[in-house]
Amino acid sequence: MDANFWVGKKVFVTGHTGFKGGWLCLWLKGLGAKVFGYALSPPTTPSFFDVCGIEQLLDGHTIGDIRDLGTLKSAMASVMPDIVFHLAAQPLVRRSYNAPIETYQTNVIGTVNVLEAVRAVPSVVAIVSVTTDKCYENREWIWPYREDEALGGYDPYSSSKACAELVTSAYRRSFLKKDGKWVASARAGNVIGGGDWAEDRLVPDFFRATDAGRPLIVRSPSAIRPWQHVLEPLSGYIALAESLCRYGTEAAEAWNFGPTEAGTRTVQWILEWMCEHMPGASWKHIVTSQPHEAGTLKLDIAKAAARLHWSPRWNIEMTLKKTIDWHLAWKKGENMRQTSLQQIADYDTVLPV
Repeated sequence: MDANFWVGKKVFVTGHTGFKGGWLCLWLKGLGAKVFGYALSPPTTPSFFDVCGIEQLLDGHTIGDIRDLGTLKSAMASVMPDIVFHLAAQPLVRRSYNAPIETYQTNVIGTVNVLEAVRAVPSVVAIVSVTTDKCYENREWIWPYREDEALGGYDPYSSSKACAELVTSAYRRSFLKKDGKWVASARAGNVIGGGDWAEDRLVPDFFRATDAGRPLIVRSPSAIRPWQHVLEPLSGYIALAESLCRYGTEAAEAWNFGPTEAGTRTVQWILEWMCEHMPGASWKHIVTSQPHEAGTLKLDIAKAAARLHWSPRWNIEMTLKKTIDWHLAWKKGENMRQTSLQQIADYDTVLPV
């Protein structure tokens, strides 16, 4: 990343009230960008957005739904941004089984709406559309998935994100490339870090159980996931946006951002490490009937390493330590914006692993 590149850039972020969106806005403001957000109200109470006072930092803040094309187009046109980061989504696998229509409307039509809004705003040069590692047709094999693997999805969430990838590709070739607007999609692994209070996610559920003095109930301890700190993919998104602005079509593709092989661990390994470092924490496995979820998932990040010169900086142990440190600082009532900025500074000073 080139810090000077971002000074004065106008950046429009969808999903800025969410966990990843809040961290991204904080980082971009630190780089000197003018940041404008568009999203629903924070999805949890508490939230990273509220705890860190992100709204007070922003140059513009619109509460709106990406399914509302008119409001979205108006908000983006009023900003005339240079760069758009599209993070707004229905992000949970298990919720998608209970709310499939909402999931498809948000993740597919919402992406169409964002790209339609981009088409109507002449100032936009680069768009990073964030999907997920779950957009691949999961064959439960041991090899990491590369960007040219088949897209798919067993559950509505994964399927909707594969659809969002197809939408992004179609808009790139049909409309945006002709207008000199460069769009890339970004596929990240299981993201963890301080300030995530979402339901039905391993680390937030672990903290909730530990704070309540009860063991965490786990459904799939042998599931393998590519765990990474939230700052890892965000650094990739930022580097990707820079590359889109500089090199255009050369970067307008799909990109994986995940950990090294050493960061791909089972749920059980993650929990055992965290229990060792948080007194009183415990977990237990209870077998119940559950909707289908992938058992093994890994990402190949060779393309990002070779062409974006991006690679992870924190190993899995440091990732978990920083996550625990943030949570404990919040429980002590510390200034969480400063704590978060310090973690960003710590990340920036470490060489890639």
